[in-house]
Amino acid sequence: MNRSTDVRSSMQRRPIHSIPIEKAQDPRRSLGRLFLYLKEYKPQIGLVIVLIILYTLMGLLGPYLMGVAIDQFIGGKDVAGLAHTALFMLAAYLLSNGLNVAANWIMARVSQLALRNLRRDLFTHLQTQSMGFFDTHPAGGLMSRLTNDIDAINQAISQNITSLIASTLSMGGILVAMFVLNRWLALGSLLVVPIMAWFARFVAKYTRKGFRSLQKNLGELNAIAEESISGQKVIKAFQKNDSVIDAFRKKNEEVYAAGVYANSYALLLMPLTNVLGNIFVIVLAALGGWLALQGLVSVGMIATFISYGQNFVSPLRQIANLYNSIQAALAGAERVFEIIDNPPEIPDAPDALHLEKIHGDVLFKDVDFSYLPGKPVIKHLTIEAKAGQTVALVGPTGAGKTTIINLLNRFYEIQGGSISIDGHDIRTLYKDDLRRNLGMVLQDTFLFSDTILENIRYGRLEATDEECMKAAELADADHFIRQLPQGFQTSLSERAGNLSQGQRQLIAIARAILADPGILILDEATSSVDTRTEARIQKSLLRLMKGRTSFVIAHRLSTIRDADKVVVIDHGEIVEQGTHQELLEKKGFYHHLVLSQFKGIAI
Repeated sequence: MNRSTDVRSSMQRRPIHSIPIEKAQDPRRSLGRLFLYLKEYKPQIGLVIVLIILYTLMGLLGPYLMGVAIDQFIGGKDVAGLAHTALFMLAAYLLSNGLNVAANWIMARVSQLALRNLRRDLFTHLQTQSMGFFDTHPAGGLMSRLTNDIDAINQAISQNITSLIASTLSMGGILVAMFVLNRWLALGSLLVVPIMAWFARFVAKYTRKGFRSLQKNLGELNAIAEESISGQKVIKAFQKNDSVIDAFRKKNEEVYAAGVYANSYALLLMPLTNVLGNIFVIVLAALGGWLALQGLVSVGMIATFISYGQNFVSPLRQIANLYNSIQAALAGAERVFEIIDNPPEIPDAPDALHLEKIHGDVLFKDVDFSYLPGKPVIKHLTIEAKAGQTVALVGPTGAGKTTIINLLNRFYEIQGGSISIDGHDIRTLYKDDLRRNLGMVLQDTFLFSDTILENIRYGRLEATDEECMKAAELADADHFIRQLPQGFQTSLSERAGNLSQGQRQLIAIARAILADPGILILDEATSSVDTRTEARIQKSLLRLMKGRTSFVIAHRLSTIRDADKVVVIDHGEIVEQGTHQELLEKKGFYHHLVLSQFKGIAI
């Protein structure tokens, strides 16, 4: 039974006015986990913080020197003192910017190292997932987490983290400097800070929700795009271009609406900080002017505080600018960690056994399996294959034949009964050893975007070029490969679109021959080749199957006739089993199946 997931069926089309806004589950936890990836680079980050502190102090020195210049040198008409102070200010600002560049360079390198590790962990964890996981997670959505979400984190960490730290330290340093210089002016300026904090918290609540929804919708949009691009032949053949465009347009509108929602709130921070910044300066000017009239502060002190006030607002504006990317990064981090936290495929047992060269006895004993609870696919199935036997699995489409093969590979875990090889329950064996002893040629052939030679070598990675070419010869694939301009070094396009279906199948057969497995699985292995090609490769397949236990899913009578045992399956249950001739003589389900499929052919 072929198991596939229709991506579009899993996506609920919603009108634009009802965009689903998901609340961020735990942004603080996601932020903490991101910092764990930076923890490995503590010395570099420590150096960055030192540099940030130094250039922040240099930045604070400028306004103080300006006040000194006004009070001591301009009023006293001391040109030399004013010139020296101006040079000190210039040196302070130049040094501040130089230290800023150095801090940003180090942080950019550290962030890329951390993101490399995060990307590695996400991809590695994907490789540990069960087949059931990929049944329910569209490829486009997973690609979005590897690209869009990681990119959102990248922008926040590599480009903005130093600015965020510097802005925070600058604001704190300005407040400290203010209190040191004049506590009354400092206290007056503090009246604006709680208002700023409240607005920031209010905007954060809705911005985080919006960006999480935006990332989610982007992932679904990627899934539609990936599916439509991969299925162009089918789309054009069935004239579904308009339908695909409509599906993409609807989801694109949802992405647009989610983006407007998220950015509308995020962009509120900029005008709000401008207004509050102006209020900040007005409060300082008014209070400073009143204190100056009372003779409590100098004009230079007021100028210093107004400059500090403007410098205090500048980091706020920077934080407002960073807010979009920070919220997008938190939303992206949550989506990435959702995948990393997903339990991997059931691991090997602690006392798992190594399976070296196998004899080939296989036993399915009273096996029950279902993809979804309450909907059994395989029911009380018992099949025994002796070493070297060929077992043909036949039955109508959807009967459960391919599912049986998937269970033998332990792609899915059975709910009842047992499957054993040479008397060992496959759940007690190392998966790598199990699958290394199972060679597969599937109906749906998958080839990688690499050379033909490397695609054949996938069957046994340590094989030499000569062994790969010999396998191609046994599969009768070398005759068309050598006719290609670059022969075995011909690069395949995505999904091997530059080869015919029959040619792809022949390469898959060569890959199985190279693997030299103890148990061979052929799932409609010759279904995509013409009769003449099938006749040529049938001898090669028979040589390959000789001495090996083979499970063959086939509809072609020539394959079924040669089987030692034919197992007839319908709705996940065995209805008949025996040799081809024995089942014909029974005049039962198999006899009817053969007559309906091979009418007019001698049986």
